[in-house]
Amino acid sequence: MSAPDTNVDRQTEKHKPSLLGIGAVVVFALAALGLFLLMVFDRGGEQDKVEAPATAAEVQRVIDGTAD
Repeated sequence: MSAPDTNVDRQTEKHKPSLLGIGAVVVFALAALGLFLLMVFDRGGEQDKVEAPATAAEVQRVIDGTAD
């Protein structure tokens, strides 16, 4: 069965605030996803950085308690 009175133009006007709200939420979700992906992929090389190993003199200063 179909609806007895289907006036698409009237229904569009009646539901306009709801449709605008849904559209705004979709835009917000896409923007949040984009920012999340930028943050994730921006940090890509941090784990590849290697610190120089400490020298024997630096280790001895830490043991003696005279290090920074």
